[in-house]
Parts: sequence; C-alpha cells; structure tokens
Amino acid sequence: MIVLSKTLLEIKNLTTSFRIGEEYYAAVDDVSLELKENEVLAIVGESGSGKSATAFSIMGLHNRAKIEGEITFKGRDIANLPPSKINKIRGKEMSMIFQDPLTALNPLMEIGRQIGEVLLLHNSEMSKAKRREYSIELLDRVGIPRPDRVVDQFPHELSGGMRQRVVIAIAIANKPELLIADEPTTALDVTIQAQILDLIRELKDDLNSGVILITHDLGVVAEMADRVAVMYAGQIVELADVESLFVNPQHPYTKSLLSSVPATEYAQDRLHVIQGIVPSLQNLPREGCRFRSRIPWMDESVHEEDPKLHEISPGHHVRCTCYQHFYFPEESKEEQTNGVT
Repeated sequence: MIVLSKTLLEIKNLTTSFRIGEEYYAAVDDVSLELKENEVLAIVGESGSGKSATAFSIMGLHNRAKIEGEITFKGRDIANLPPSKINKIRGKEMSMIFQDPLTALNPLMEIGRQIGEVLLLHNSEMSKAKRREYSIELLDRVGIPRPDRVVDQFPHELSGGMRQRVVIAIAIANKPELLIADEPTTALDVTIQAQILDLIRELKDDLNSGVILITHDLGVVAEMADRVAVMYAGQIVELADVESLFVNPQHPYTKSLLSSVPATEYAQDRLHVIQGIVPSLQNLPREGCRFRSRIPWMDESVHEEDPKLHEISPGHHVRCTCYQHFYFPEESKEEQTNGVT
C-alpha cells in the first residue's frame, strides 16, 4: 500500500507586487504551487524570474510589497500575517537558508550567539548553557570540524563553505517542517557544493521536512528535486516531476535552458544562446506570452492571447500553446540544408 504524503504548503494565485513610482508591478504573478512532506520542489529560472520573490513572500520577509492570494501552511493561511504572528512561525516551523552567508550572518557576533538567538526566540526556557551545548551539537551535525571551537568564532574567521553550514545550522535549529533553500551552493566549489546538497538531503529525511530549492543550476535540480517549477518573468511556465522535465521538456523556455547547458542530452554541437534578457518589472509584457520576444522566429499566431497552464499529462503542466510549435532556429537551418542536399 502506497502512503501519500500530506500537503504541507499550498500556494494559490500568489501575486507579489512592488511599488515603483506611483504604480505597483507584479514580480510574482498568479503563482500556484503545493509542497508535500519530505518532498523537494525545485524552482528554477534566470535571475529576475521571481524565484526569490516567491520564497520571501512565503516567509513573510517583504517589507513593502503588496501580497495577494493564499499561502496555506499546515492548513493556515499565512499570507499577510502581522509580524507578531509570522515571527512565531518563522525560524521554528518554517525556515530559510539564505544565498549569501556573509550578509545573512552578523559579523559582530560569535557563531554560538547567532544560533542561540533563534533558539531563545522560540524556546525562552532553554538555559544559556543548554543553548551553547545544542549549538555545538548543531555545528557538529552540519559537518563543521571542531565545533566546540567554532562556536566562539566570528563569521570572517570561517571559510565560505563553513559559513554556509552555519546558516544551515541556524535554519534547522528548531527542526522546521518547511525549509526553503535559496541558491544554497552559489559561489562554493564543486566538492563543498556536493557536501552541502548531501547535508540538505539528509536533514530533509531526518526531519521529514518539505524543501523548496531555489536555483538556476540544472545539475543541482537533477540531483535533488522530486518536482520542478520553471519560472519566467514572474510566472510558472512549466511544472512537472523531475524525470518528465528532463526527458520530455515542453515549454520553449525550458527547452532553451536545457539546451544552453553543456553535457546534457539536449545540448548539440553548439550550445543554444537564449536571445535577450528577462524584462524589467516596468517593461514586462502583461498580455500574451511573456517569452515570445525571445523566440522572434516563431509566428505570433502560435501564442495564446491569455496563456494558461495546460495539463498535458498527469502532473505535467505547460503555459501557452506555443510549446506545440516550437523549434530552434539552428535546427530549422540544418533541416533546410539537408533538404537541399
């Protein structure tokens, strides 16, 4: 008998808008997702696609953004909770591993005090001695050598990989059920990257936590994720289990990402270069397919006027009908050349 995991987090029609001048512009636009216990959901896309804005919305870390839609965590809508209530959940039931440990850590506080703070916030009865003892235990758990010494050191005295482990120790201190990892291996060398990913996987299994992994590294996605949401210009353009996404990608953006990475089965003799850049919030097209300007060789008629997510197979969703007609321009030229020959 297969036991289905419980839904831990459900996001419905999330829109996160930021004010620029007199107008609000949506950086996250009508996003719906769900995460189950002990599942890794990867959110991928270029910088500016809305990945981190989605994560910060879940964690309630936007100060001046307008949040619309529902964010249901353990059956409770946490969108727009006042600080006093979200602070009781954040750092305890849900936690975040930030991208840059140097900015996430206080340079003027010892490592032990920084871990102790999050423990004290959610367990005021824990004594100072117990907090120190548990901080050393956490540092040991995340693979830091000589934790009894590191607990008294400052962030600048540690390597990048060790600082990232400290950030993870802080994130898991209160055994969260939801863990969001925002580019947790950026700027780390390959060996340390592999160790950090192994650590996150072990912690997920130990705590039975749901993990949202935000990254632009498709290799990390292939290794870690159960399901993948591909974001572009604030929208989800493809959502599928990890095997389906890599074996049978459908959206032009997903195919372009896979074909622009070396050493994948989609890479040809030449790597595909995605034309243009993700538009700024103010210049983002709000009507039609948002990716159409970066595939100008495709006829306008292949795009929907109001692109929706279509379920093309169980659990596999793709936005806009353009996926049915997409081809790479270099493929077209090769076919024409072969036809002449």
